[in-house]
Amino acid sequence: INTRIAPAGDIQLNDSPCVRCGQCSAHCPTGAIFEYDHTENVWEALMDEEKYCIVQIAPAVRVAIGEAFGYPPGTNLTKKLYALLRRLGFNAVFDTNFGADLTIMEEASEFVERFAHQKGPLPLITTCCPSWVDFMEKFFPEAIPYFSSCKSPHQMIGVLSKTYYAQKKNIDPKNIVVVSIMPCTSKKFEIQRNKEMQASGFQDVDISLTTRELSRMIKQAGIDFNNLPDEEADPIMGDYSGAGTIFGATGGVMEAALRTAHYFVTGENIKNIEIQPVRGLSGVKEGELEINGQKIRIAVAHGLGNVEQVIRKILKAQKNNLELPYHFIEVMACPGGCVGGGGQPYGITDELRKLRAQGLYQEDSIKQIRFSHENPQIKNLYAEFLDKPLSEKSHHLLHTKYRSRSVYKK
Repeated sequence: INTRIAPAGDIQLNDSPCVRCGQCSAHCPTGAIFEYDHTENVWEALMDEEKYCIVQIAPAVRVAIGEAFGYPPGTNLTKKLYALLRRLGFNAVFDTNFGADLTIMEEASEFVERFAHQKGPLPLITTCCPSWVDFMEKFFPEAIPYFSSCKSPHQMIGVLSKTYYAQKKNIDPKNIVVVSIMPCTSKKFEIQRNKEMQASGFQDVDISLTTRELSRMIKQAGIDFNNLPDEEADPIMGDYSGAGTIFGATGGVMEAALRTAHYFVTGENIKNIEIQPVRGLSGVKEGELEINGQKIRIAVAHGLGNVEQVIRKILKAQKNNLELPYHFIEVMACPGGCVGGGGQPYGITDELRKLRAQGLYQEDSIKQIRFSHENPQIKNLYAEFLDKPLSEKSHHLLHTKYRSRSVYKK
């Protein structure tokens, strides 16, 4: 018997139904499946004196990485991570939560344009999750018109690092290397997904590492992580709101977007800031929010099995000319959202997902600023560089496109 290990049907991985979510690597009982390791690429960049290395950390990383160093699950180690990344040799330490606030400014504006001004089809579907985008392009390309055109938060920071930040600091963007620390294996695919990920003329993000890869780098460097001091992120793209923090949990993107959409429509902040119907680990969460007398029907789905039933429900309503069941939908491929991502520490359970999410919600609850539109650095960015949400420059740098990539040709 001749045995060969290959994708089913001998299809190359890029042409296979795999959506790169990494759940196989997170749950493989023998450890035989693992992410492609890019730590050596990061070490090379850090050793190159001509390179200016920028790093950013995703919301879900800060409440999970401590598990590799003896901390209880859900412990928020944001400020310790800033200190760590400087000691690894990065020139600037930013926070993907800033990018989350920026994504909300663009995405909430996009929703208001479609819902209040009928300038696009509904429902609007979020696109922060690259595995979900990959899944949609392969299996439901007819849903493309409903997709938000916003890039994900770390891609937004990447492109701004090589434009806005490079200009302010007088750095040649060709020498900038942007590294993202993500809870996700799929981000490795996303950074090279299409030409819009090079809107500045350079690749937005150069290297994406998982939480597990960063853990290995800490140990390789011999750094005593547990005894590092607390430090702050670097200015310009380091401050964030509580809304940016909760991106890492399922329902967090929806909650953050609705907070700002309410403000954009009414000019006032929503009173019940914690939108409970979108929280928790139910596979599909549904609810309604009233803004200016209009009811917005929302849905949050995580785990691709749950996502599929929501999308089929929309397409069925569209086909039969029925009232659409939702106006706004958040989708995450991984169970629990990014806190349960395929690049997180091993041994993921629902209890771990809950504890990690609680760590993010706890930070949101104590943040002085809890709305993306109130982040002072976001205000500066628009005043100095982007002009306003959905401006021509914003569309060029912060938005992307999608295409059908059906796996099985008819």
